[in-house]
Amino acid sequence: MVSQHTYNVEIVWTGNRGTGTSGYRSYGRDLRIIGSGKPEIDGSADSTFHGDADRWNPEELFLTSLAQCHMLSYFHAAVKAGVVVMAYSDTPIGTLDVNTDGSGGFRQVTLRPRLTLAPGGDVDAAMRAHDAAHRMCFIANSVSIPVHVEPEIVVEGADSAS
Repeated sequence: MVSQHTYNVEIVWTGNRGTGTSGYRSYGRDLRIIGSGKPEIDGSADSTFHGDADRWNPEELFLTSLAQCHMLSYFHAAVKAGVVVMAYSDTPIGTLDVNTDGSGGFRQVTLRPRLTLAPGGDVDAAMRAHDAAHRMCFIANSVSIPVHVEPEIVVEGADSAS
């Protein structure tokens, strides 16, 4: 049986400088991302596209969604595999192609999780858990671009990384 879950957020444009969208440079790209009972997030376009570099842009949030989904799926897979993770971080990178007409899209994303296993941790099992996590990740399963995973795994108390 398939279970369905519905998610919703609200975005509110806050970039009206008094003349609305009367011209391409007449409006700000600022917005608020609002979710019931959650802290609001300040968003904008990337500064390349006339946005505010101090605010989160949709491209960064896209990378964040993929990385966060993989991490949470990984923790589930790790527990099932008996892999104890002590630390986890990721520095995802994505390649965005923009066409001359302004359209475009991400060509690919590479997740680069770096994790530390408990002393005596099984690096091979930890690597297999990444494969399982990638298959389980709802966000990665929802996009049409390649999402690569290049993990680095270290074991507490060991000198080398995988």
